[in-house]
Amino acid sequence: MNKRTLWIQTWLLTLLLCVSTMVAGAERIKDLASIAGVRDNQLSGYGLVVGLDGTGDQTTQTPFTVQSIINMLGNMGVTIPPGTRLQLRNVAAVMVTATLPPFSRPGQQIDVTVSSIGNANSLRGGTLIMTPLKGADGQIYAMAQGNLLVGGAGAAAGGAAQTINHLAAGRIPRGATVERAVPSGLGHSDYIVLELNDTDFGTARRVVDAINLATTDGMAHALDGRSIQVRAPLDPSDRVAFIGKIENLMVTPEQQAARVIVNARTGSVVMNQRVTLQNVAVAHGNLTVTIGTDVAVAQPPPFAGGDTVVIEQGTVDIDQGEGTLFNIPASANLADVVRALNAIGASPMDLVSILQAMRAAGALRAELEVI
Repeated sequence: MNKRTLWIQTWLLTLLLCVSTMVAGAERIKDLASIAGVRDNQLSGYGLVVGLDGTGDQTTQTPFTVQSIINMLGNMGVTIPPGTRLQLRNVAAVMVTATLPPFSRPGQQIDVTVSSIGNANSLRGGTLIMTPLKGADGQIYAMAQGNLLVGGAGAAAGGAAQTINHLAAGRIPRGATVERAVPSGLGHSDYIVLELNDTDFGTARRVVDAINLATTDGMAHALDGRSIQVRAPLDPSDRVAFIGKIENLMVTPEQQAARVIVNARTGSVVMNQRVTLQNVAVAHGNLTVTIGTDVAVAQPPPFAGGDTVVIEQGTVDIDQGEGTLFNIPASANLADVVRALNAIGASPMDLVSILQAMRAAGALRAELEVI
């Protein structure tokens, strides 16, 4: 094998490795961005669940349940005599919520979630009565009705009770029928706009380059670090095929900035692979404060005429503990960072304070975000 052949094989192997690395880090535009105007819409409504086995609302504490029953029966032609006290243990007032997918058409069915808003013990075995679901504009977009599926169980006897999972909420698969379609402006313009999930000017530039390379130069251009405007065909059938082609283009996004997320309530610490450390020394020690009370009895001398009294004396003990100075070397990858932080032996809550101090000292090369 001559040197020329060996050089060509080496070059091809290097090119193959580079392409494999790029493909491994590449993502579809569908996963990086969404189309403006194509989104879900939230629906909600107030309804009643009937057929419960004595586990419904206590009507003395939830008067709105009784009022709802009276209104419903009145609409059905049933008149309740004034002053009648209804004891309804098989009925529960609920809130019904659903998500209306984009391009939903009348007649399609969607799932709904039913949640108790009163003091019902369980919705298991109940049936939701026809409930209109409204959008943010107050218009009715779907009607919900059906038997609830509650993923739990409960039993009580002799003063003892046992509950498995949550019984005050359930779902009705395909329990709502779409009655009104949400207007879409996707086909009313010469352009479509892609909106990146995360604002990044570098990723926006790469998406524009990928679209122009796959179609025609100048077909797409970035409006800002999040929005990309793309010229699309006017014919609806051609536009659908064009969008499907665009969404499946592979793009390698820019690497995200180094970031450490700290949950101050739970002590959870999450960091991405871009986090690095500079050489730093950390001293970590435990401070223990103990507060107690000593009880003493004061006895008067004989024939002094005094009373025996109890005296309480407070004690405070502070234990600084052994503090050790750790020399943490500079780390260029996430594994070294985690290994260095574990060497300190700090608890998650102590680690939050240490990370904040390291960030203030300039040793932590990352954005520190506390949630």
